[in-house]
Amino acid sequence: MAEVTFPLPDLGEGLISARVLEWLVAEGEWVERNAPLVELETTKSAVEIPSPQSGRVSRLHVGEDEELAVGAPLVTFTVEDHAGIVGTVPVDHKPQRRVHLTPPED
Repeated sequence: MAEVTFPLPDLGEGLISARVLEWLVAEGEWVERNAPLVELETTKSAVEIPSPQSGRVSRLHVGEDEELAVGAPLVTFTVEDHAGIVGTVPVDHKPQRRVHLTPPED
């Protein structure tokens, strides 16, 4: 098992911080990738941030109604170690069909 910390992402438009409105997960809870994670409020709007990966929430770094800066730790996940090659190595196959071209006659 490994721990991975997810920082507050850059939400664009020159925003430098956000306030946690509501956590949609709890410590110890399993969360799937892209599942709703937290609702944040910026100076421009409220946004819902999805989970960047699947894993168990091991620590929420800020509480509700607390503010944090872009890049500051938001949540830490405990994830399974996945060492090794991701995907497969392409295999060259001989073509199944051959095209026979006949030169045009003059």
